[in-house]
Amino acid sequence: MKWAAETTSPKLRKFVIEQQKLTSLTPGVPDQFGYYLYVWENGKGLYDYLQDTFAIAVDQAFEEFGVPKNSWKQVE
Repeated sequence: MKWAAETTSPKLRKFVIEQQKLTSLTPGVPDQFGYYLYVWENGKGLYDYLQDTFAIAVDQAFEEFGVPKNSWKQVE
């Protein structure tokens, strides 16, 4: 799944949280899912962060970049 949000102040930035499967390379250790928070400005990728849950990724976007928690829209 994928969610997106944008901010215009102080700069126009696009934010995406994408759920991805993290394949374990260790036998017997199950695969897990993680949530990547991607940050773009003017089409250039600035940051990417891996979090354990969607809620943690939303909290990080709010705390570090001021992205309102209710601005996330599911896009996939």
